[in-house]
This record gives sequence, C-alpha cells and structure tokens, in this order.
Amino acid sequence: MKPYVLILYYSRNGATQDMAMEIAQGVDEIHGVSSKIRTVPEISANTEATDPDIPNSGALYCTREELANCAGLALGSPTRYGNMAAAMKYFLDNTSDLWINGAMINKPASVFTSTGSMHGGQESTLLTMMVPLLHHGMVIAGLPYSEQALTQTVSGGTPYGASHLSSNDQLTDDEIVLCRAQGRRLGSLALKLIQEEPMLAANSG
Repeated sequence: MKPYVLILYYSRNGATQDMAMEIAQGVDEIHGVSSKIRTVPEISANTEATDPDIPNSGALYCTREELANCAGLALGSPTRYGNMAAAMKYFLDNTSDLWINGAMINKPASVFTSTGSMHGGQESTLLTMMVPLLHHGMVIAGLPYSEQALTQTVSGGTPYGASHLSSNDQLTDDEIVLCRAQGRRLGSLALKLIQEEPMLAANSG
C-alpha cells in the first residue's frame, strides 16, 4: 500500500479547506506517496447532539487508524483567538492512546491556518498547533525562505507554515504556491523518513 500524507483540517467557511486541497496537490506531485484529505466533526453546544460517522457532504471524518497509519501529517485550522479551533483541539485531545503507543514518533508534520485579518493570529496559531505534534514526537517542517513567495506575499504565508488572509475571497497566487510547496516538502520528507526507518531500527538495536 502506497504511504500517504494525511491532510487533516477543520474549516468553517471553506478557506482552510481550499488550502488543504492545494497542499494535497503538492503532496501528490511527489512520486511514491499520496495524499489523504480528512476533516473533524463540529462541536455542538447541545450535549445530546451526535454527528454521523460519515458527513452528509465534504471530506470524510478522520479515524484514529488513519491518523496512526499516516506517513506524514498536515494539520490545518482557522484561528480562534490566536489558537486552533475547538473542533480540532477536541480531536487532538482524544489521541492520548496514540501518544502512549508512540504511533506518531518520527513522522513529519506541518501546520496551516487562515485568519480574517492580516494580524489576526496567523503565527501564534501555527506555533500553538505545533505543540501537541511535538508531544507526539513528530518532526516539524516549516517553509524555508528558498520559497520566493515567502518574501513577496502581501497576504498569507509564513516560515511556520502556509497561511491565508480570508478577507480575500480566494487564495492568492502566492498562497497557492506556498501551500503546494508545503505539500511537496512534506511528501518528500515522509518518503525519506520511511527509507531511514530500517537504518534507525538497526542502529538502535
């Protein structure tokens, strides 16, 4: 089975979902690895409310098995007061079994976000989204300044991960370039780390 990079996102109005699609396209440009796009359920204020296992439309909900078996992870959420949205936080809070088993150790991960204003918390959201991934033992990959779009963008785009200024109706050309670059980098790193695994295991033995 071909290894896959999981593009896991939460999107309220579609901007973060658009970014997820572009990142997936970047992953799919790397031969030997594919992308898998998944989302997480909404959180309801009604404690009696439950979501179906399969949503009525859009991306499928991520299962624990899909997260555990991915070769790499791109995690995306709109900002909520400088942090990830509650729906994504709730999903991650329920992955302690994967933390205990070390299922995510040494897998590459990146983060992406969307905000309503230029200084609405892009960098703080990206940085705080990295924290649970570090606890899982993942290897964090940002965007290097060799990506020219980082220095010329007038909307989204950070070295911590791709971002989008959602006051623009659509992703800008620079934002698309950076999303795809992030996908390509994550896909390449996932393949390299898979190839290194047998060597690491031999050295640890």
